[in-house]
Amino acid sequence: MSTAVLAIEPTGAALGAQVRGVDLARLDDASFAVIHDAWLRHQVLLVRDQHLSDAEFAAFSRRLGSLDEAPVLETGRRFVDGYPEIYVVSNILGDDGKPIGSLGAGEAAWHTDMSYLPMPPKASILYALEVPPAGGDTSFCSMYAAYDELSPALRELVRGRTIKHDGTYTSAGDVRLGVAATDDPRRSPGASHPVICTHPETGRPVLYLGRRRNAYIDDLSVDESEALLDALWANATAHAWRHRWRVGDVVLWDNRCTMHRREPFDANARRLLRRTQISGTTRPAA
Repeated sequence: MSTAVLAIEPTGAALGAQVRGVDLARLDDASFAVIHDAWLRHQVLLVRDQHLSDAEFAAFSRRLGSLDEAPVLETGRRFVDGYPEIYVVSNILGDDGKPIGSLGAGEAAWHTDMSYLPMPPKASILYALEVPPAGGDTSFCSMYAAYDELSPALRELVRGRTIKHDGTYTSAGDVRLGVAATDDPRRSPGASHPVICTHPETGRPVLYLGRRRNAYIDDLSVDESEALLDALWANATAHAWRHRWRVGDVVLWDNRCTMHRREPFDANARRLLRRTQISGTTRPAA
């Protein structure tokens, strides 16, 4: 595929761009290099009108790095036979009455994927196979912009501090499998990361918050931590881009410098997306 037909069209928001003139199943190295550069610059990329098999979706995802295996469903089974790295996001019930995917039809609060791990994932990719007629939009916000918006006083107040990222609850508010519910952030499971990180590829500073619930700024009282977190979150999601899904959409985001959320939709409507997650290669660092 020639890079001459490939075009990058920014959304006009603080982040996000659409890639035009590309078939992700037939991507040469030069075209991938253009896409990778655009991804680092724009943080989130949208590619429309794709027709990918599971093998092709996994192969494109692997160009960004090693893939994490998808977690086991609440039913105890995996998602896609033969592709343990593909996760299914869906509210659809199978013939046995059990969900074929995860996350249902509810709202997912602002979050960075799996920031509670010592080495969170580098990136995530979603591929839409079925979408509801309304709702289910995904919004992304720039954590570069969130850092830039910090007042000098607040920036100095959090410099050198770390946040404990909670591993108790999912972005949908559910307790993770094998974890005991708790609302004491000092005792919940999770890893601590710098409040202000440096992106390992762009070198830009980024505000790294993860998610709000059960977050805790280390070495403060809970009340002090809550007050400081409220100040950090006050404008963190102000610079966002909202994506309305269409069948065939592929969306790739940089997990190191974005947060995202999902709007709820009618549980009687069908939504089916494939998802892959690119493994992290570095711990978040100041």
